[in-house]
Formats: sequence, structure tokens, C-alpha cells
Amino acid sequence: MNWFDIAKEYEEEYIDLVKKLLKIPTVLEEYDPENKTAPFGKDIKKALDFMLKTGEKDGFSVKNVDNYAGHIEMGKGEEVLGILGHLDVVPAGGKWHNLPFSAYEANGKIYARGAMDDKGPTIAAYIAMKMVKDHGIKLNKTVRLILGTDEESGMRGIKRYLESEKMPDIGFAPDAEFPLIYAEKGIYSFNLEGETEDDLIKSLEAGERYNVVPDECVVVLKKNKQKEFIQYLQDTKTHGRVNNDTYTVFGKNAHAAWPHLGNNAIYLMVNFLKQHTKNPLIQFIDKYLNADHLGKKLDIEIFDREMKELTVNTGFIHYDGKSAKIGVNIRYPRNYDFAKGEKKIIKAAEEFKLTYKLVGNSVPHYISPDDELVKSLHEAYSKYTGDHDTKIMSIGGGTYARILKKAVAFGPNLPGNEDLAHQPNEYLVIKDMIIAASIYAESIVMLAGE
Repeated sequence: MNWFDIAKEYEEEYIDLVKKLLKIPTVLEEYDPENKTAPFGKDIKKALDFMLKTGEKDGFSVKNVDNYAGHIEMGKGEEVLGILGHLDVVPAGGKWHNLPFSAYEANGKIYARGAMDDKGPTIAAYIAMKMVKDHGIKLNKTVRLILGTDEESGMRGIKRYLESEKMPDIGFAPDAEFPLIYAEKGIYSFNLEGETEDDLIKSLEAGERYNVVPDECVVVLKKNKQKEFIQYLQDTKTHGRVNNDTYTVFGKNAHAAWPHLGNNAIYLMVNFLKQHTKNPLIQFIDKYLNADHLGKKLDIEIFDREMKELTVNTGFIHYDGKSAKIGVNIRYPRNYDFAKGEKKIIKAAEEFKLTYKLVGNSVPHYISPDDELVKSLHEAYSKYTGDHDTKIMSIGGGTYARILKKAVAFGPNLPGNEDLAHQPNEYLVIKDMIIAASIYAESIVMLAGE
């Protein structure tokens, strides 16, 4: 069966569904476990309800798990094939050509925050399930599209889901790259906190999330440094502005897994401030974090043949002129000595009277390239792309695949395509999503068909 020819017949349905989902601004504002109806906020709840109602209307079995997650299900069998997508998105920072939740279509693309991470791919997987169901393919496994709600900020949704539902025996997450991701680095976040005052800085703010390179940093100063600031902008060709006592620099957003693709606004501001203050907060950032995405300054640099290098991202800073909090995110390969590295970070923090606080650590995830799951999915990819040369890979990003014992990240971004996840003007390519849907349909049949 040629699923690509079939998928083309579902293109208009795909566009309609994905636009509706993309228009819901599913950024986590606040997690409230006491709110039983919408623990992650009304918009994320709205998106979950939309998906479950769509699945029910189309004849699937659906289940809402405590408003933390849900699934859309077909087939029967004790074994479960899980397809893991998520409905939440990171904040829509940076400069967009159009409103980030407008889901506007142009030149075969749909632009919106979440277009590729992960609403577009989730709808492609849903269309794949619908094609298989509509064409009466018999399945010997239960197939579930699991809908997470908190992937970008802690994975609490999928963790709650797995407390009451069976862990899929095998699975894939359509939330990365084709041809296939068989290994994901460890993801480790921590805060550095302390109190310090000086006669220059009134406040310093940048960033919102550990997993995003911040593109804007704002400092309010007690002294007039406008002349020096303007000269700094000119000398370094940095984009910024000054309004009375408020000074702003602009960098470039990027995913924390690839911090070198961004331009961290915190570092840009530190490069200016370090010329005018001995504030230990600024000194710490400059000595141990500034312009170093490989961890060389912290002496934690390491490389693995399959998982590649460790990376560091300073995701945010909140400083009110007295109390400070810095949020740092590290992506590390499986040969990294976590305990040893943690001691080095703590020692560096103590040098400037900062307190280290671990926020979370998700260990590296690895499935052998020789595993049958990997081979089957790779075969499905090759069938519909004709690509037999691009190698399967490891990544620094984290997907739901790491939550399961046996799962991989699988598409939908095709080799050579631009990747704008967590960046302004994120978009999906409609024809590529139709290819992805055909690959996912083939995969479902290969893994769960009689």
C-alpha cells in the first residue's frame, strides 16, 4: 500500500486540524496541582480537549488522564505501540513576522510557535492513525497517540499518565529529526542563587526557560552610563537601546540543545557591565559561563563518539539588585561523570558566594542501532524518501522517547531542512508533513499490523 498517495487525500484535513491546534497559545504560565480541571492552565487544557474530541468524533477510543495527559487509541492487543506527542510549547520570544499563534499560511508553510515542536508532527501522527483506521488495516497491538501537556517544562504530564496507564512496550516520538534519533543526551538543569548589592545595578532580567537561549536582556542602572553603552553597542555591533535608566540588548533565540546557534543576550549584557562593576554575579557569569557553550570554563568539557559534546546554556537571570537567580541547562553525553562535574560547578559557585540548587536531571537515553524497532522505522523512512544514505543519529534535545524503556525520536524534520524549534518564525512545510504522515502510517502497520 502506498501511504503517500493516500496521505495526499488527507492534506486539507491536516491543514484544518493543525491550524486550529496552533492557534491555541499553549505556553505554560503556571503549574497549579490544586487545579484539578486545568493544572497547566486553560489553554493547554483547551488543546487537550480539542484533540480528544477530534479523536472521539473520528471513531477512536479516547481517555483523559486527570487533565495531565490523554490518549487516542485504536487496535487491540496486550502489547502497546505508543506514539508520543506534546501539546505545550515554549514562549514565543523574539521578533516574528506575524503573530506567533496566528498559524498563517504562506508558500506551502504554516508559521506558528509549536509548528514543528510539536503540534505539526502530532497532527501528522494523528492523520497516520486515521489513514490506517479508515483503510481497515487489522492490528495485533494497541496503538496509542499519547498527548502530553508539559514536555517543555518538566514532563509532569506524561509522568502522571504513566502512573495509571500501561507503559507502551515500544514507541516513537515524532518530535525531532528524520531519519531517526536512537540516542538523546542527558538533560540537567540547576539554579545558582545568592544575594549581592553594588552601586550600579538596580535590576537585571533575561530569559524565561532553561531550554531556550534568551534573546533579550534588560538592566536598570543607578548611574547614567548611556554614553558608554552606546559606544559599546557600536564597538561590538550589538543591537540594543537605552531609555532613561533602562538598558536593553538583543541577541538571538535558539534551542538550548544547540546554544551555538543563538546569541545569548545575558552574555552580551555581561560584556558591557563587567567594564563598570565588580558585582560578583557579573564576575561569576563572565568567568565561568560567558560565551562558552562547551563547558570549558567550568572544566566539564567532554565528547562522546555517538552523543558528541556536552553543551551549556544560561537560560535566565533574575536579579532585583539584591537577590539573584541564574538558571543553567546542560546537555551531556553518556560518558560524562555527573557527580564529578557537579562538584566543579558547586566549587565555582561558592567562589562567588552563590548557592547551587539542582532542579532536575534526566539521564541519557540510548537504544541500540541494531534493535528491530530502529531497523523497522528506518526502513519505513527510506521507503517514502528514497534516502538510504543519511545516518541515524543522536541529539542534545530531549523528547518523550526517553520516558519509555524502548522508544526513539522519529522525525519529522527532513535532512537538510532548517530547524527553527524554540526560535522566532517557527514553521512547518505542509508537503513534508504529508510525507511524515505516510512514514508514520507505514511504521504503524510494520510494528502493529497483523
